[in-house]
Amino acid sequence: MIIVHHLEESRSQRVLWLLEELGLAYEVRRYERNAQTRLAPPELKAIHALGKSPVIERDGRVFAESGAIVELLAETEAGGALAVAAGDPARADYLYWLHFAEGSAMLPLLLKLYVGLLGEAGAMLMAMRIEPEIDNHLSFANQALGASDFFAANRFTAADIQMSFVLDAGAPRGGLEKYPNLVRARAAQRVRPAYKRALERGGPYKMGA
Repeated sequence: MIIVHHLEESRSQRVLWLLEELGLAYEVRRYERNAQTRLAPPELKAIHALGKSPVIERDGRVFAESGAIVELLAETEAGGALAVAAGDPARADYLYWLHFAEGSAMLPLLLKLYVGLLGEAGAMLMAMRIEPEIDNHLSFANQALGASDFFAANRFTAADIQMSFVLDAGAPRGGLEKYPNLVRARAAQRVRPAYKRALERGGPYKMGA
């Protein structure tokens, strides 16, 4: 049995979605953010030293980092149906988008969140560097999608699940409506039965409603 240590309104929602797509049995242990700081509760440090989510327990081992979790499960479960196999011409694109989500796209979105707390002190940095970088990344992803709803292999893969949090974070911080291909793809994701089941298991997720 897989145990998911699930923090509300966080990256762990996409782990629940992946598990539903794969048809795996799992247990959800929910954690709430601090109402003032919005940080994870200290109880998560008892599971993993960084005290963050998602964290899963599987076969007596603890796994952290959403990208690593998604890649591992996609390649080892359901015959690799949500991964792209080595040797497939689409493998490189699959790996790119799987890691672009956290390795590139989330950084400027997070910077907007934190620098925004500085108010006027961060206004110049926001205007000159952060906002342009958000547009740079979202525009790139929007163009790459084109008329497709999928980031790799012309089919639904774990890369789409991994990118979903970028689109959710980009909605309030990057004006996702300016990127119609991303809006269309995210709308298509939200009607998937497994996505809906994951919302039921994980509890409120305003970012992806």
